[in-house]
Order: sequence, then structure tokens, then C-alpha cells
Amino acid sequence: MDFNLTGRTALITGSSRGIGFGVARSLAAEGCHLHLTSRNAADLESARSKLLAAHKVNVACHALDLGKSENAKKLGQTCRDVDILVNNAGAIPQGTLTSLDEKLWRESWELKVFGYIDLTREIYAAMCERKHGVIVNIIGGAGERPTAGYIAGSMANAGLMAFSRALGAESPNHGVRVIGLNPTATATDRGVMRWRNQAQKDLGDAERWRELTKGFPFGRPASVEEVADVVAFLCSDRASYMSGTIIAVDGGAAARVARG
Repeated sequence: MDFNLTGRTALITGSSRGIGFGVARSLAAEGCHLHLTSRNAADLESARSKLLAAHKVNVACHALDLGKSENAKKLGQTCRDVDILVNNAGAIPQGTLTSLDEKLWRESWELKVFGYIDLTREIYAAMCERKHGVIVNIIGGAGERPTAGYIAGSMANAGLMAFSRALGAESPNHGVRVIGLNPTATATDRGVMRWRNQAQKDLGDAERWRELTKGFPFGRPASVEEVADVVAFLCSDRASYMSGTIIAVDGGAAARVARG
């Protein structure tokens, strides 16, 4: 299926590895030129080299901490002409109300919540002027099924879901689409390392990490490609009547009834 993305330009945050890099790879395969961002310049250059070796597209790198509003504003102004924005940067730590301290809570929200808001504010305004553009916010399923053990992430994700729905309901008036995407646990390098460490601790063998994921839908985590390819579809004209909605790539996890 041709997504008709050849020649368009996408800005992807948190794109040096994991889901962000997977999205960059999927969009590059469709002919998209790319702007990549993360805080680590070396990781960005490594990602850029891999993409250029495989695809004939332009790739620019921006090593910035988007948890600082001035950086998000600067990047938004630099990349104001992009056709696609994929907000992906940020990870919020596990923790309860009493175990997660205020400093760490606020720092994680600066990137995952306000980083999305600040960058979207700049890019969205430019897209509205041109009457064209797509914004995909990669969020997370905890917004659908909040837990006390992940309270900061649950609240942030629920807020970003509301942000995507509210903006995406209004954005078609300006020719722009805004969509949220909730991935499930995904086999990123960081995710696999976490499961390997847990398997070494609990099972005495890091190679048995897949045993820890057997309770997931289909008995495994999602692959990066399964998430990234859905993002590419959402960015394309094939999804041209989709806005203001949240797509779950979670194998039905959000709809599962807890076993008593």
C-alpha cells in the first residue's frame, strides 16, 4: 500500500532509539525526509547514519532537551514547515504518590507533558496557517487504565489523551489532523534490557526474559515495527478522516477485564 508520503517532512522527538527510531525508519521507507531529536548527539548521529544507509532521504539532527520550554520553542520555529510532527520523547518513572518525589515527578512531566504541549503549540500554529499537517502524540495505555503504582505516568497519559482529543476535534477546521496513539509494552532495546535484568534476578538466566512476557496479549510484547507502522499509516492520506481519537496498539490490553 502506497502511503503517498514521498517528499514530505516529519519531525520526530525521542527518535534516536526505541519507538521513535522505529517511526523514523518506517517514515523514511515511505520517502519522508526527517528531523530527529533527542538529548544525545552521538545517538542521533548513529541513528542518522543507519537511516541514510538504507534510504534516500534527508535527515537532520537536533540535540536538544525538550523538557526546557525554550528549546521546544526554538525547535518548533526551526521546523515550522514540517508536514508531520510525532511527539514521542519522554519516560515517566514508576512510583506511588508517597514514593515518587516532587522533583522527579515535575522533571518527567516537563518532557513528556509540557514538551509535547510546547512543541505542538509552535508546529500546530504553522500547520493551521498552511491548512495542512498531521500531529501524532505517542502516549501510553496507563491513561486508559490508571494505577496507583504508576500514578505520575497514568495522570500524564490521561492528560495527553485529553489534549489529543480536544485539539484533534478542533484541528479539522484548519485542515490539520491530531491523533493520539497508545502503545502497549514494546520490545525496544530498553524494554528488553529491563526484562533481561528481571529474568536474571528472578529466574537466574537473562535469556529467559520472554517468560516474563507470556501474560501479555498474544503471549509477547509488541514489536517496535508493529507500533511504528501504525504511526506511518496515521500520518498518511490513507487516514485522512481520522482526528481527535486515540488508537491503541496493545493487543486488546486496555479492554481486558482483570481476573479475579
